[in-house]
Amino acid sequence: MKRIPAYHRWWRYKSYLPDATLPAHTVECPDCGCRMDIPHLRQGQEAHCPVCNHEIVEVENNPYIAPIAYALTTLILMAFAYNMVYIRVDLFGVTSILSLPQMMRLLISLDYGFLAEVMFILTFGAPLLFLLLCLYVYTALIREKAYPALRFATRVLVRLRHWIMVDVFFISTLVAYIKLSSVATVEFGSAFYLMFPLSVMLIRTSVSIPQHWVYYKIHRLTGGHAVQAATEDKICCSRCLYFRDKDEQPCGVCGADLYRRRPKSLSISLAFLVAAFILYFPANILPIMISSNPTALEINTIFNGIVYMWDDGDRLIAVIIFSASIMVPVLKIIAMAVLIYSAYFKPVMSADKMSVLYRITESIGRWSMIDIFVIIILMSSFHTYAARVIPGSAAVYFCLVVILTMLSAYYFDPRLLWDKRASDGIAFNETEKYD
Repeated sequence: MKRIPAYHRWWRYKSYLPDATLPAHTVECPDCGCRMDIPHLRQGQEAHCPVCNHEIVEVENNPYIAPIAYALTTLILMAFAYNMVYIRVDLFGVTSILSLPQMMRLLISLDYGFLAEVMFILTFGAPLLFLLLCLYVYTALIREKAYPALRFATRVLVRLRHWIMVDVFFISTLVAYIKLSSVATVEFGSAFYLMFPLSVMLIRTSVSIPQHWVYYKIHRLTGGHAVQAATEDKICCSRCLYFRDKDEQPCGVCGADLYRRRPKSLSISLAFLVAAFILYFPANILPIMISSNPTALEINTIFNGIVYMWDDGDRLIAVIIFSASIMVPVLKIIAMAVLIYSAYFKPVMSADKMSVLYRITESIGRWSMIDIFVIIILMSSFHTYAARVIPGSAAVYFCLVVILTMLSAYYFDPRLLWDKRASDGIAFNETEKYD
């Protein structure tokens, strides 16, 4: 057999690849449950649900090389960002030179390990594991070898995307800068300027991984055929979107639990929402940040801290903190309550509008972590006798509120909204043809 030169193999991956396509098959929308026929898809093509417009299937334009290139670039940026100076703060002749790992070590040394863990998981641990798993999965696809635990690695890979908050931390730094610059001399280090391209590359890596196509390729590597006919004795997996025999448990393509609707979805989602609602009160009543210097002690809740910044002239930061810490959590709790009520009892608006509400609610929840990241940055910058910032007990409650509302949205099955709509006599066609 004639050996193909390396540069020829590289261009082979950039050109049209017959094995990178998806065959025509039937799927069910994970948002509304509409069953539709997907045509044969080539590179760069995607299919949307004709009922709720949710993106169902996509084939990346450069399906093999692009995710690896993005992941490697992001890893290089992370290596530099976590080994360089992030910020310098000079206050009363005392200079704090901080890198991202130093912030975490400082939190641990001051006995705030919980905040250190939150920062580590959301800004380093989850992104790093996500990138390594991306390289692992796509290396297996390129080499056409079924690596050990490949399906499990893909499941973790696609679920980690919701817990990567490097972009939130970057915006939090800008918010903290407005506060810091009013009382100290602040200079950003090289790591800060790398955070923006790092955030962009993480997002680009995430959107370049179409899990439906990836699972199809993995199942072929293991000798199976993911595409099966959609019949009444089969269930469309809500994760990989392939029809499987109803007695198959777990799903033979992706390894997830197989069900027509998530079991006890509304009960679990409601339980997380009630817990978040209860914890929201101590998160707002108790102090979230305590500032001190040799002459004064300032104890702030979330709300009076916003009022103080507004009165002090920091109106931009007051608006940002109010939006992220007050408005977003409240609106998310209200939105989830409306969605759960609509799925339990009676829809308060059309199903397509509630689907849009669900997508927005699911996507904005993580931005409430801005307040916690701002406290971490201020605490790391002001930790001397001349000026000290420490988190109050509300910080832990507020973290839990953010996490619980995210879990409430995660466990909510939006197809129940459309089921309720259908039970009220407004149904869409069981099978839709996608053009």
